Amino acid sequence: MKPLYDVVSQGLIHSWKPVKAAKAGRAYRCRCSRPVFFRNSECLACHAPLGFEPLLGELGALQPGDAEGLWRLENGDGAQYRRCANFEQIGCNWLIPADSDATLCLSCVLNRTIPDLSEPENLAYWQSIEIAKRQLVAQLLALGLPVRSKVSDDPDNGLCFDFLKSLPDGPRVLTGHDEGLITLNVEEADDARREAMRKQLGEPYRTLLGHLRHEVGHYYWDVLVRDSHWLEPYRALFGDESFDYATALQQHYENGPPADWPQQFVSAYATSHPWEDWAETWAHYLHLVDTMNTALAFGLNAEDVEVDTEPFGSDALYDPQHPGAGQFLYFINAWVDLVTILNELSRSMGQRDFYPFVMSRPVVAKLHFIHLVIEDARDQHLQAQDGGVEAATTMAEPVVS
Repeated sequence: MKPLYDVVSQGLIHSWKPVKAAKAGRAYRCRCSRPVFFRNSECLACHAPLGFEPLLGELGALQPGDAEGLWRLENGDGAQYRRCANFEQIGCNWLIPADSDATLCLSCVLNRTIPDLSEPENLAYWQSIEIAKRQLVAQLLALGLPVRSKVSDDPDNGLCFDFLKSLPDGPRVLTGHDEGLITLNVEEADDARREAMRKQLGEPYRTLLGHLRHEVGHYYWDVLVRDSHWLEPYRALFGDESFDYATALQQHYENGPPADWPQQFVSAYATSHPWEDWAETWAHYLHLVDTMNTALAFGLNAEDVEVDTEPFGSDALYDPQHPGAGQFLYFINAWVDLVTILNELSRSMGQRDFYPFVMSRPVVAKLHFIHLVIEDARDQHLQAQDGGVEAATTMAEPVVS
């Protein structure tokens, strides 16, 4: 039997491609041809300044513009930009068009309340939260969903965030959503505390990005489903959301999920109420799309994956007759292949599974439903904006908690 290192080395020599070109978002290169990553504001190889253009979904090297503080993307169309006002403090690398009155980028302008930065640990918490939020907002924009600030642009239907910390003598801040306002307890950015909470609640997965994706799912239910033609189909698939929410949660925490929940739901918490089933499934849809996009960006494809999984058939979909049903089915089955490998890689490092969930046929149907709602919203939004996503053009200073 060959030593394990020899086996791995020979496999790399015979099958690993030395360079793979980027095929989708999330894989970027600097002017020096070295890879750079979504959160980078400087190339670690050549030290070129970097910036992310959220409407284009592009991260690139910057060249000085016509005046101090102005920049051009090196491979752009000549448009000039300014950095977000939060660049120095929290390292936000997003760009703002030079002709905009805004001083905060499309992600930072969504903040209504930030932590009290006179407490030293709060700055680190805020930095971690903003990294996760930029990942979320970039994906929402790439999906073609409406992203408007409740603080400065759309007080009735917009989105905003309060990042709060529990006071020593006060009640614990609860993470949640209320009419476009997402509240996040900043202590969720403390890895040890978050892990302790995960264990206490018996959850297989708990991350900042997961929280944000879940809570924004509640927001988009209000925006895309509540008053739309999707409401009755939603109720038929997820259940009647008019059932008292507080009572449902109380029953869930007192009695736990039904024994057969894995056959119907993506998580135990999804069983608590139809709103939570939607939000949990929405979050998983965003998990799947972003992870697959990243895998494709770095050149991973089916030729690289050798696993034998049982594929879902079209009868697992919400609408098997939809014109894009075959494409979505291929996406879901590719995900099952990919996550099988990712879980094994995590186990090789002695870590918990990368994706500690099992998809059932009802979950696939719910994911397909959410996919169709997002497609419909994207088409309507892009038509309303003449093919683009409208940028925030005004700025409101966030409150400090």
